[in-house]
Amino acid sequence: MYFSGAGDSGPVIMACATIHVGFTVPQLLRGASRILPTHSALVVLRHSAFCYCTVNSTIKSKRKMDHLERTANNFRQEVISQAKVCGISNESETVKRLRLAITNKDFTFKAGQWVDFFIPGLSVVGGFSMCSSPGLLKREGILELAVKHTDHPPAHWVHTECTLDSEVALRVGDLHGYQEGKGNGYKMGTVKLYYSAKNTSQLLFKKSILGLMNAFPGKIRCRFHVTQQSSPICEELRPHVTEGRISEKDLEKHVSKDTLWYICGPPPMIESISKLLSDIGVPRNCVFFEKWW
Repeated sequence: MYFSGAGDSGPVIMACATIHVGFTVPQLLRGASRILPTHSALVVLRHSAFCYCTVNSTIKSKRKMDHLERTANNFRQEVISQAKVCGISNESETVKRLRLAITNKDFTFKAGQWVDFFIPGLSVVGGFSMCSSPGLLKREGILELAVKHTDHPPAHWVHTECTLDSEVALRVGDLHGYQEGKGNGYKMGTVKLYYSAKNTSQLLFKKSILGLMNAFPGKIRCRFHVTQQSSPICEELRPHVTEGRISEKDLEKHVSKDTLWYICGPPPMIESISKLLSDIGVPRNCVFFEKWW
């Protein structure tokens, strides 16, 4: 099961299934047909996704570290590739999607990895997860990032200074070091996604999620939660939207020995959902969450 939340608590994230983490929801769930065993999975998301998973990690309040400090001991590929911005669009009011043309043919990535984002003239290095599939890079030489507006210099640059033909450099990193899975012998389980945001305009990739639900009826399901919706909800989304936060009542009906739980969001949201799951009897070794910021 997956959880994500954007809600009213600021930056948010998307989550994944029984898999390599760091996916955005569309590619994540699309990949679920290959890698999910017969387990069911539940996901809780907070809008705008970028992160990496660990099991039963403890989150502590510390000085906010720079991206390179946080990930200093993590695996990185040797290849650094130049990239040119070939597309910019608004995924929501606060998130921009960048399309980047990659010049180095040796540049590759796998699900669950991120990129170090080098901007000429800016000393601070960004760290962003891909929101496109490795297949798009292989076919078209294109990589996409979804970047939420914050005061962090790389994100601020994307939202205020980046233009078509801007040039950057990218290097792939990984929380644990990627291990290729054979992917044979697995049957697709079921995925239930709980995805929370302040309002429907901040539910990133909602059309892709609805498309996956239609493509895999009964296998992939989603419940969108909105906490501060002020405008009418469109007819297409209305059957899938609940007003209010993700609650214990929503989750307790999914508790079973075969359910794996994946949480993605800001630290307070992760802590809150982790405690809620503990209170309803979910074993700690069945709960996975990111430890990214």
